[in-house]
Amino acid sequence: EVQLVESGGGLVQAGGTLTLSCGVSGISFADYSIGWFRQVPGKEREGVAAFSQGDDVTYYSDSVKGRFTISSDNAENMVYLQMNSLKPEDTAVYFCAAHLSLLTLWVRYEFAYRGQGTQVTVSS
Repeated sequence: EVQLVESGGGLVQAGGTLTLSCGVSGISFADYSIGWFRQVPGKEREGVAAFSQGDDVTYYSDSVKGRFTISSDNAENMVYLQMNSLKPEDTAVYFCAAHLSLLTLWVRYEFAYRGQGTQVTVSS
């Protein structure tokens, strides 16, 4: 069974830091691209960051480039999203998702698997 489980969300002041974790089981980073996405009710879903270990490619949205970093730990089957210099507009439900194709994941927002999400709230 494939599972993606997020953790690490919470309430933080603007300018602060949070690190989200995504525990991945049942699939391999060598085969699947993994990404972080965020959703605010009433707004379009947004891709935050994604990577393909096999292709050695990483994408970031312009809104988070330079502030967020996606990383992985193969031994622990974990994917992380370190978020620095947080802004109130970063407030959203963040979830991780996976697809065999990085472009399908990042451009089409099509997910073979996804987690339930974790709430991040940034206060001003």
